[in-house]
Amino acid sequence: MAAPRRGKASSTVLSSLPLQMLLCLSGTYYALYFLATLLLLVYKSQVFTYPHSCLVLDLTLLFLMGILEAIRLYFGTTGNLMEAEVPLAASLVLTVGSALLSAYFLLWQTLVLRADSALGAPLLALHGLEAVLQVVAIAAFVS
Repeated sequence: MAAPRRGKASSTVLSSLPLQMLLCLSGTYYALYFLATLLLLVYKSQVFTYPHSCLVLDLTLLFLMGILEAIRLYFGTTGNLMEAEVPLAASLVLTVGSALLSAYFLLWQTLVLRADSALGAPLLALHGLEAVLQVVAIAAFVS
């Protein structure tokens, strides 16, 4: 026989499966995005006249975005699975920062190729969908 459970037993699961799937997809896609963007920056620096200071800025922002993305995905996954508002809200704030960096690489980079646009647009769309689902999940956790 199973022993009775102590504490508050809740049969309602509030964590969001679509959000969790999107976080997993976003992590996988970002790894591809990071490598492809890094290779594109190397390509641009070799083929085109790319100012050294702009190359350093773009590489710094790319690595900063990688760190930000790892922290964002950790907080998002932790907050969703533990049904905690604070880590999920932190992930939402980091999602906004990551979306701004995605927009930089999509629109305001020194030299934007079609490959940059093809890689950046889905990433920005993923960030938008995640932000909406994070707001919905936070609302479900609070209520």
